[in-house]
Amino acid sequence: MSPITATFYRAAYALPVLAALWFVQRRHDRRPRRERWIAVASGIILAVDLNLWHESIALLGAGLGTVIANVQVVFVALAAWFLYRERPTAGRLALIAVVLAGVALSSGLGRHDAYGERPVAGALIGVLAGLSYAAFLLVYRAANRTAGPRSGPLLDSTAGMAAGALATVPFDPRFMLVPPPSAQIWLVLLAIGSQVIGWLLIGTALPRLPALETSVLLLGQPVFAVIWGVLIFRERLSALQWLGSAIVLAGVALLSARASRS
Repeated sequence: MSPITATFYRAAYALPVLAALWFVQRRHDRRPRRERWIAVASGIILAVDLNLWHESIALLGAGLGTVIANVQVVFVALAAWFLYRERPTAGRLALIAVVLAGVALSSGLGRHDAYGERPVAGALIGVLAGLSYAAFLLVYRAANRTAGPRSGPLLDSTAGMAAGALATVPFDPRFMLVPPPSAQIWLVLLAIGSQVIGWLLIGTALPRLPALETSVLLLGQPVFAVIWGVLIFRERLSALQWLGSAIVLAGVALLSARASRS
């Protein structure tokens, strides 16, 4: 499926499940209207992130596409600098430079043995996806401040995500309103497995952990994505891309750990 088709159906198939969960728990949902609208706004940002991420996966592969999108930690650190005046140390700035160098290596630098249909373009789009993902995490965390069922903020965010996907349809000439039956099964699994179960778990953790500590824990995602990309999709990365992936993951882990200690 095209990038925006996948984003829209990830939201569309998740909405009725989340609505049912929220209906059962609605008495305990005491969020003010402002937080609900913040959750909707976070979903619109997430739609942009997923559109970009899906495109980077198509160009670069599932493993590398997920690794590069996790440069979101770099953007979270920069946001802390500009929003909260948490000036980064020289060591942290050096780590950011190392992570970006790792992204460049992960792109394959245009070499003939680089894995991916268009690895350089995929890496650039992946960095933009990381920027959008960082913005989503910060906004969605703000929408989870009031105690209560996590299905409420996730339902509002997913509704915003569906709206955001529809608003970006003009940018995707391959958007398909009615996907074939063979694709529907995968889209349902994507919606239930990732958007419902995965984000209910993440939404429960977000308000209980510092933002950057959450980013460290979420590093499990690119590690598994690289492993599964090799085992399931037979993605054969070049030595340069393996090196770049290792540098990105190590740099992001160190950057997040330093920020969390700070």
